Amino acid sequence: MAPSIQELYHDIVDDAKYRRSSSSFDPNDISINARPCDLGRVSGLIDDIASYNWGDIDFSTNRNARISLLAKARSLIAALETPRETVLRHIGAETSNFYTIVIGIETNLFHEMAKDNGSPKTATRLAEAISFDPDLLRRILRHLASMNHIIQTGEDEYRPNNFSKALTTSPIAGSYQFYRDVCLPSMINLHKWLKTKSYQSPTTTIDNPFTFGHQTSQTFFEVIASTAKNTEHFNDYMVAYCQGHPAWCSDSVYPAADRLISGFDATPRPDGSDPVMLVDIGGNVGHDLQTFVSQHPSHPGRLVLQDLPSVIAVAPPCLASPLPSGKHIQLQEHDFFTPQHVVGARAYYLHHIMHDWPDAKCVSILTQIKKAMKPGYSRLLINEQVIPEKKASWEATYLDLYMMVLFGARERTEKEWRRLLEDGCGLKVLGMYGPGGGVEGIIECEVALEE
Repeated sequence: MAPSIQELYHDIVDDAKYRRSSSSFDPNDISINARPCDLGRVSGLIDDIASYNWGDIDFSTNRNARISLLAKARSLIAALETPRETVLRHIGAETSNFYTIVIGIETNLFHEMAKDNGSPKTATRLAEAISFDPDLLRRILRHLASMNHIIQTGEDEYRPNNFSKALTTSPIAGSYQFYRDVCLPSMINLHKWLKTKSYQSPTTTIDNPFTFGHQTSQTFFEVIASTAKNTEHFNDYMVAYCQGHPAWCSDSVYPAADRLISGFDATPRPDGSDPVMLVDIGGNVGHDLQTFVSQHPSHPGRLVLQDLPSVIAVAPPCLASPLPSGKHIQLQEHDFFTPQHVVGARAYYLHHIMHDWPDAKCVSILTQIKKAMKPGYSRLLINEQVIPEKKASWEATYLDLYMMVLFGARERTEKEWRRLLEDGCGLKVLGMYGPGGGVEGIIECEVALEE
C-alpha cells in the first residue's frame, strides 16, 4: 500500500530535523534556499484540509468555506515551497504568465479556444486562426498550461478551463489591460520613487509613484478620463472586482431593510417630488444601485447616481429602464469636492472612494456630504475594507499598496477609520458591518450631535 500524505510528511520532517541540527541561522549558508520554507506548519495544514466534510460542503455556493479552504491551500504551498522555488515563481513564472495572458486577450486566442464548446485544439490550428507564429504560440500555450490556466489534452493540444473561458469576457480581459497600461508602470517604479523620497509614504495625488512612473503631471483619474480605452478598461476592472462579493445591502453584510428602509420618511418634498432614499456618490456606472434594487425591489424613494460627466456619459442603457417600482435611477453629473446638491437624503453611499484619497482630501469630500445630511436621519454608508490588525486578507493588503502607489492614499484599519471620520470630520460611527477579515463591508455613520 502506498504511504499516506501524513506518513510522507512525517518522513520529510524527521529528515529535516536530522539535517537542521540546533545551530543558529547562518546567512552565509545558502543551503537554506533549497529547504522548504516552513515544514513545521505542513502537518497541521494537511490535517485542517483533510478535516473538511467534503460531502456536505458545496464550494460553488458556500463562499466562506471556499475562501477558508483557499487560504489553507495557499498556506500549504507557501510552507512546502523552497525559497528558490518561490523566487523563480515570483520573478519568472508569474510575470511571464501575466504578459502572455494579455497577448492572448489582444489576439483573441481565448475566444478561439472557447469555440466549438471549448473542444481541444492544436497549437497549429489556433495559430492559423489568430495569425500567430505557430512555434511562438506553442511555447506560450505550454507555459499557460503549466500555470493551470489552460488544460493540455495531448501532444500540442489544449482546451480552455473556466479561467481561460472567463478571459473572453470584458470584465476579466479589461482588468488585465487596465493593470498593464495604468497600474503596473506605477508599481514597477515604486522602488525608484521611494528612494528619491528617503522611503517616506506618498501623501498627495500629484507627486507619487503613479505620476513618477507615467512621467506625467496628471492624476490617476485625469489619465483614466483622457482616453476612451482607459475609461473602458477601468470600468471593466470595477465590474470584475465587484463580482462574487456578497451584496453590500444584503443581511449577510449590511441589513439595509432594518437600517435604512424601515426608517425612511416618505413625506413628499416641497416641490412635490419623492424624497431620496439613496445617493450613490462617485458610483461609476451604477453597479451598486442595481444591486440595491435587486435586493430591495419594493424600496421607497428615489435613487440617484452621481459621477463625473465622462462616466455618466457611458452609463449602460439599462439604467434608463423603469425599476420594479416603476421609477428610474436618476443620473446626475457631480464632482464630490463641490457642494452636494441632494439635501436630506436617507443615505449617501461611497464605494471605494475614500481609499482613493489621502486623509486631507477625504475630509474635503466628507465635509460636503455632511453639510447635506439631516442630523438624526441621514446616514453615510462607506463601502470599504477595514483592515484587521492581525491576519489581513491579501485582497485588502494588495489594494492598500496600490492605493499608495496610484493615489498616495491607503486602505484603513478600524482605528484609522475612526480617527478620520470622528476626529477629522465630526461624524459618529454607528457600526461596521460585513464578513470581516479585511474583506470590504459597510461603515455606517451619522452627523455627530453637539453635546
